[in-house]
Amino acid sequence: MIVTKNIHKYYGDVEVLKGVDLAIQKGEIVAIVGPSGAGKTTLLQILGTLDKPIKEQDFELIINNTSLKDLSDKQLSDFRNRHIGFIFQFHQLLPEFTALENVCIPAFIGNTSKKEAEEKATKWLEFLGLSHRLHHKPNELSGGEQQRVAVARALINNPSVILADEPSGNLDSVAAKNLHELFFKLRDKFNQTFVLVTHNEELANMADRKLTMKDGKIIE
Repeated sequence: MIVTKNIHKYYGDVEVLKGVDLAIQKGEIVAIVGPSGAGKTTLLQILGTLDKPIKEQDFELIINNTSLKDLSDKQLSDFRNRHIGFIFQFHQLLPEFTALENVCIPAFIGNTSKKEAEEKATKWLEFLGLSHRLHHKPNELSGGEQQRVAVARALINNPSVILADEPSGNLDSVAAKNLHELFFKLRDKFNQTFVLVTHNEELANMADRKLTMKDGKIIE
């Protein structure tokens, strides 16, 4: 599902990633942990094609049997829309749009018709227990509900992999526990692949594998 080899990244003179090798199988839930500044979020951004490794180092970045290293920005954007779902700590929902409209956005970007996008969005929101919140805006939702809307948005295009950066970091303990259990329910029902960056030890220990990053490398 995901293979990286020799991923390096600099910001100025600082080497943030120092030759990261990684292999993740379809249907795996992998947690990446480590201290702040270890390179976790930078690695996640590269996996999500939001950032690029340095080209001076020979590297591989393969997702769902597609090599991404030589794709153009337009090709990367199309691939990202079709194959990668994102869940962020602070939801990133658009405040002027309803839950349904927020979930539809990736489908609209992928040229899905309004009717089909709304049908898919409704299906996911109902699956996530939000059938009574379809037409509520983010400020009318709890933190846990907002994060479930973000999960539905990440899933609407049936992506190959879900990347989550501190997904429960802004939730209370009950909502965080519910979100963690949801990830495993989605994996078991739909064989979804998850890569999670987290400081939450409970979530990390639930994962199929826990990888520790330190000083720009995966050490275990």
